[in-house]
Amino acid sequence: MNEHLVDAAEECRKSKENRVSFFSSNPNWRWFILTTVLIGAAMSALDVSIENIALPTLRKYYHVSLSLDEWVAMAYMLTLTIFLPLFGRLADIFGRTKMYNVGFVIFTIGSALCGLAPTMEFMIISRVIQAVGGGLLQANSVAIITQTFPRKELGKAIGIQGAVQAISMAIGPFLGGLLINLNLFGTQWRSIFYVNVPIGILGTLAAFYVLPRDKKSKVKEKMDYVGCISFAAGLLFLVLALNEGRKLGWESDTILAYFLLFVVFFAFFIIAELKFSFPMIDFQLFKIYDFWAGNVTGFFSYYVLFGILFIMPFYLENIAGYSAFTAGALITPIPITMSLVAPVAGSLSDRYGPAIMTSIGMFVCAAACFFMIFSGRSPEIAVLIVEFTMLGLGMGLFTPPNNSAVMSCVPEERLGSAGGILNMMRASGRIFGIDLSGLIITTITAAYLGGMGFRHINLPTVPHQLRENGFMQGFVIVVISFTLLNIASAILSVTKKGRTKMAVEHFLSE
Repeated sequence: MNEHLVDAAEECRKSKENRVSFFSSNPNWRWFILTTVLIGAAMSALDVSIENIALPTLRKYYHVSLSLDEWVAMAYMLTLTIFLPLFGRLADIFGRTKMYNVGFVIFTIGSALCGLAPTMEFMIISRVIQAVGGGLLQANSVAIITQTFPRKELGKAIGIQGAVQAISMAIGPFLGGLLINLNLFGTQWRSIFYVNVPIGILGTLAAFYVLPRDKKSKVKEKMDYVGCISFAAGLLFLVLALNEGRKLGWESDTILAYFLLFVVFFAFFIIAELKFSFPMIDFQLFKIYDFWAGNVTGFFSYYVLFGILFIMPFYLENIAGYSAFTAGALITPIPITMSLVAPVAGSLSDRYGPAIMTSIGMFVCAAACFFMIFSGRSPEIAVLIVEFTMLGLGMGLFTPPNNSAVMSCVPEERLGSAGGILNMMRASGRIFGIDLSGLIITTITAAYLGGMGFRHINLPTVPHQLRENGFMQGFVIVVISFTLLNIASAILSVTKKGRTKMAVEHFLSE
């Protein structure tokens, strides 16, 4: 009896393997795989921005302070940023498809818990759970696409993914506001989280049946727990220092302690990684020129993009005098143009190589930022639209080819780690772009007002004209820095040409 059961189980297993093998070998099946990956990419990107519109509502509903309310967004972003390399490493060890499936399940559970949250503390913990699922999706999406598509179609596939992510982040605030206003089934703000549940269930089922089976690793690698904990702790304290510095003061004991803890944990991380046989972040990857150059330029690009998205509403509303609605509408061409250009740029990079597209993209971004320097206090709407469209065009030309270049220059067994590092660098660029841009403008404004005899920029006695003058000085300096970073990225992108093959050969020869 037992033998018959074993034989039946073996036949079932072989039947399933044959079915999966047949679908995976079908040339058109890769587009079903891409569609499944896009569900996860859209969900994780959407929740970066969708809850922002609900923060004032949540603050009133739970009757909490602004500082606690901000942690609804901060908890998600922090968790994503500090754990992305870990999630990529887990995928290399345990399987990318398996981790992607787990990501769908955790994200769906986290979304449901957010909708059910009875207190703000429960909401913040639920957002952390949701971010763990989102991180598993983000870290593995590019890796799954890279192992599925041939090199001649990789840029196109990553471009489509980039377009979906750009659209998702762009419509997040609009969708969140719409769901809150509709008040579906009396859920009020809870619907912005509940909407993920049916999508997550669909994505989980699709991932289970569509994504390719994981290949068994030839080498059994151990998990680097020491490296994971020290890296996450170090990055956590660095991000906390940058986020809280403007509120508490950069010379406060708390901020200095954060920076000190960052240095201690990061130094410990470096020492531990050099000694461990299977480190969380394989430093050998950074010997590949295209890998480190692509990650550095990816960081710079997101630093500039989100720095612009952060400072422009203040400039457009407080200096140029536009309404909040008009300011939001004027910035919209950035994500729209990115989403339209990304698939085309990916296809062109497959034909002409990523170096050409990435360098052109960064030069276009540099030109857009350069023109913004001269916007002045009364910018023309038409000029602003052209500048923002140029920035979206440059980002759309740059991002998919750059991601393709980074992922295609690493060995297949390191795709998960590479995807985690790539997404971590871009997430870090997003955080640093917002925090450092705000820091520069605040510091320069304070210095200007200090020279005029005002020690604190928030004093009600500070004349509005002087406050505007200080802001504009800081604004110009920040945009100049954006221009220089884009030029540096363009130069690094040009030098990537023709290096990928040599880099892989160098890596394999180690």
